[in-house]
Amino acid sequence: MLLKLEKITKSYSKDRTILDQLDLEIKAGERIAIVGPSGSGKTTLLNLIGTLDRPDSGKMFFESQDLSAFSDQQLAAFRNEKIGFVFQMHHLLPQLTLHENILLPTLTDKKLQGKETLERAQKLIARMGLAEVTHQKPSELSGGECQRTAVARALINRPGLILADEPTGALDQKSAFNLTDLLVELNQEEGVTLIVVTHSMEVARKMDRIYRLEIGKLQESKP
Repeated sequence: MLLKLEKITKSYSKDRTILDQLDLEIKAGERIAIVGPSGSGKTTLLNLIGTLDRPDSGKMFFESQDLSAFSDQQLAAFRNEKIGFVFQMHHLLPQLTLHENILLPTLTDKKLQGKETLERAQKLIARMGLAEVTHQKPSELSGGECQRTAVARALINRPGLILADEPTGALDQKSAFNLTDLLVELNQEEGVTLIVVTHSMEVARKMDRIYRLEIGKLQESKP
């Protein structure tokens, strides 16, 4: 089991419980979609899984490690090594080139700043179809190119888990379909586990399992 959530609860006030005793188990290599109405807590759940936030109660295990016992410093190192993030907005640094943006996650670890990482970046750039725009900056790229760059950045450290929060939300339909297909192919090629929060059922149906989040609980539905 790659990821296990046990009775996770998160509230923002006494009268607003977002996640209520939520349970979830995900095996390595699975593709999971989380859908639900706006305000249901999908992004909150993704932030908790990504250790960007902590639950009020409950436990989360990653590869059998109890993450609730980790310090903030340990969680930061864990995130950088084990988790890649793709958001609705690409969050590329405008002053950096595509190539430099992809390498950003490696800057905190000197062990990742060698020839092997540079070769990994070049392979990802080629795989994403970005070889011709390697030295261009985000303002010179299309929305689809920026999102593919963000995916490459998420994969540069070979994480076990990719968390994608509405990754196609800011794209036109063709680019959205292309990015979804790319994420599925990378899941299969790299063996990386994929959790996608989305409003799009077209995206959700590409996953192995679909969960609907409502009233603080997850309910599995058919793809």
